[in-house]
Amino acid sequence: MSSANKLKEKNARRLRRKRHIRHSVFGKADNPRLSVFRSHQHISCQVIDDFRGVTLAAASTQGKDLRAALAAPSGKIAGGNAKAAQVVGKAIAEKVKSLGIARVQFDRNGYRFHGRIKALVEAARQAGLKV
Repeated sequence: MSSANKLKEKNARRLRRKRHIRHSVFGKADNPRLSVFRSHQHISCQVIDDFRGVTLAAASTQGKDLRAALAAPSGKIAGGNAKAAQVVGKAIAEKVKSLGIARVQFDRNGYRFHGRIKALVEAARQAGLKV
């Protein structure tokens, strides 16, 4: 099997897990959904009210407000590691708490709960958000 086919198969498995998760996770105004997206170089998350179809808050390693916290000594933005995920988790928790929301449902978007995903959620929990 070629590497391109392996990648397609891996992504297909993640999308199947994503659909399975979304059947049970639905964000409402009092309990919105915290959705996470992970790429090789960056991580982003957003808090979504699925009932109204509105994004309430978002944070990303590509955002202007977090770039200074993630800048490496070489000047390059290090957004693809667990430290960056912790910064994003803390930022999203602060934004959501400022909206008066204390609890969210976590949508891991088909990714395994380890590494950067786990670091983001644990940082959000330490910042006072109930996930």
